[in-house]
Amino acid sequence: MTARFVVGITGATGAVYGVRLLQRLRALGLQTHLVVTPAGVLNVHHELGLARSDLEALADVSYAPADVGAAIASGSFAADGMVVAPCSMKSLAAIAHGLCDNLLTRAADVALKERRRLLLMVRETPFNLAHLRNMTAVTEMGGIIFPPLPAFYHRPQNIEQLVDDTVERALALMGVSQAHPREWTGL
Repeated sequence: MTARFVVGITGATGAVYGVRLLQRLRALGLQTHLVVTPAGVLNVHHELGLARSDLEALADVSYAPADVGAAIASGSFAADGMVVAPCSMKSLAAIAHGLCDNLLTRAADVALKERRRLLLMVRETPFNLAHLRNMTAVTEMGGIIFPPLPAFYHRPQNIEQLVDDTVERALALMGVSQAHPREWTGL
């Protein structure tokens, strides 16, 4: 069976990470199941000029956030993992507290309860104590908190390289064997 991943996109800044992740997973021949919050749709349009239909065309299957009866809402849906890129502090809080108030947070809850990889590309700065406690809670439940912080030691020449480096690292953390994050080889 082809590996399949759930991708969530929320309204935090950094929509490019979710879009690039979908593009890269497709290039690798891996199946994607997408759920985007209403604020995520607005942000994708604002930051990247993409309509909802353009975004959904990047995924194999797309779901409405209110569709809590969707396949990805069940532990019997055998996903290899889930990435929320970007992940707003609102979605982080809902995931940390098991609120399951929409399909994105329910799918994340499923990933945690089934002991599957869940990677949250949290986007906010600076962090307040509630943010930090929510990140701790998700980490204690087995999730991976992955702020998309750029690495400059590879001397990126443009934003695209920064984004690609971050996405490759995220894919490697998700267990995608075809991922090619650039390694630090020393001075």
